[in-house]
Amino acid sequence: MMREGRKQPGQRQVGDRQAAVALNAKTWPGEVPQVTAVGFGKNAEKILELAFANDVKVRQDKDLTAILAAMEVGSPVPLEALAAVSEILAYLYRAGGAPAASTTVAENGDEPTTSAEGDLYGQP
Repeated sequence: MMREGRKQPGQRQVGDRQAAVALNAKTWPGEVPQVTAVGFGKNAEKILELAFANDVKVRQDKDLTAILAAMEVGSPVPLEALAAVSEILAYLYRAGGAPAASTTVAENGDEPTTSAEGDLYGQP
């Protein structure tokens, strides 16, 4: 469980709120991944808590989070974010053969604690 007032890797500040976005990474060939969850504040913490508890990879990315957090749940990833999302999915395929059912994208205002790859997180 995350402590109040302490930011974990993958949390984003939007004004005075944190944000997190989850994507459906398992799509049919040719389909665009979809936004499956968007959360701010406590909801962002819950998204990240569930991601970490289920070994879903979390990426810290301020710009990508801003784009995806503006989307409606169920929307396909927009064209301007597709290249970044594709890079994340390609990394996951190279690292483990296939991404989990979800990938969580978030941003942290502090200096990140990074993995060997520099931007993906597992358990906090």
